[in-house]
Amino acid sequence: QVPLVESGGGLVQAGDSLRLSCAASTRAFSAYSMAWFRQTPGKEREFVASVSRPGEATDYADSVKDRFTISRENAKNTVFLQMRSLKPEDTATYYCAARWARGPTRRGTDYGSWGQGTQVTVSS
Repeated sequence: QVPLVESGGGLVQAGDSLRLSCAASTRAFSAYSMAWFRQTPGKEREFVASVSRPGEATDYADSVKDRFTISRENAKNTVFLQMRSLKPEDTATYYCAARWARGPTRRGTDYGSWGQGTQVTVSS
């Protein structure tokens, strides 16, 4: 497992942008596929976006495609989630997840490391 720390959450208005960051405490960051998930109380955790280890392959949930962008800087052990045109339904706790030495998937159970989460609240 690798320690992950998310940051960048907050309270914004609909239509605003926000960038989340997730810092990993490991020298082997480039060996991890990374993903973002989100969850609201009473609902199951939902896949948001993922990025491959080199960073060239990305995947997005339909609900965020064309609004969110996932990226990574392996030299800084950090993965980002740029969120634009935010909607109230994007309100959730956002979690960063890491998967060792395998490609990214949409299944949360495939990821062995998780951050503590950062809250994003979008007001209408």
